[in-house]
Amino acid sequence: MVKQYLLASDFDQTLSFNDSGVVLSELIGFHDFHNKVKGLSDIHLVQQGAELSYLILHDPDFRRVRRDDLIQTGKRIRLKHDVDLFARSLENISDGFKVSFYVISAAPQEIIQSALEGIVPPDHIFGTRFRWNESTGEVDSIVRATAGWGKITVLEEIRATLGISHDHVIYMGDGSSDLPVMMHVNQHDGLTIAVSEAKFISRIARRTVLSDNAMSVLIPVFEEVLRWDSVKIRRFFTTRGLTLREWDKTRTDMLTIEDTSEVTAAPASL
Repeated sequence: MVKQYLLASDFDQTLSFNDSGVVLSELIGFHDFHNKVKGLSDIHLVQQGAELSYLILHDPDFRRVRRDDLIQTGKRIRLKHDVDLFARSLENISDGFKVSFYVISAAPQEIIQSALEGIVPPDHIFGTRFRWNESTGEVDSIVRATAGWGKITVLEEIRATLGISHDHVIYMGDGSSDLPVMMHVNQHDGLTIAVSEAKFISRIARRTVLSDNAMSVLIPVFEEVLRWDSVKIRRFFTTRGLTLREWDKTRTDMLTIEDTSEVTAAPASL
């Protein structure tokens, strides 16, 4: 019997090196994006991950953004190495193992589809969707923001459509907006993979992989799901023209140890 899995991935800094908001800001000539986002975070007005969509809808500096700007931004996004090979490899990993690959991100859908054109089918990409004013070209409203808990809703819709059980879900991401969906996947015995060393997410994810190559995320999938050993994993990469030169498996335990011998005993009562 074929074992079917759903592998869902974030986009910004998970499949790419760049943040969509930074690239879009550079395109429109605005150079203070990080401070804009920090201001929204400080007042807790916007769900984490949805800051760019909020700015496009409400901020005067971003109201001039049009659909074509988002498409051009996608063309400027620098993807991680071998994203295309990663997507192709998922189609034929092993007999009896089938993976359906989807991208779920808070980034505008036009940006993701443009960046992943020819790599991931458009109907496998779920980003924030806008309703556009056809007469002015501006954004009228947000149809759906796939940030935070919104990612869980999309993930569950895809999973139910594919008929895949909860424990056959794999999710990978890098930021704070991925925490809710990672906790959801963990709760149902799925596999979560962090591609960032940030403690707030690496402590939640079951595995953490740090690399500038998208293919690296397959290693915990091979180990945790297929139960491959390192020899078989290296052979898989070799047959695709890649060599695992540095594979440093480490686990860091963070401890606070106190010297109890210095604790003074309370005097006995008379």
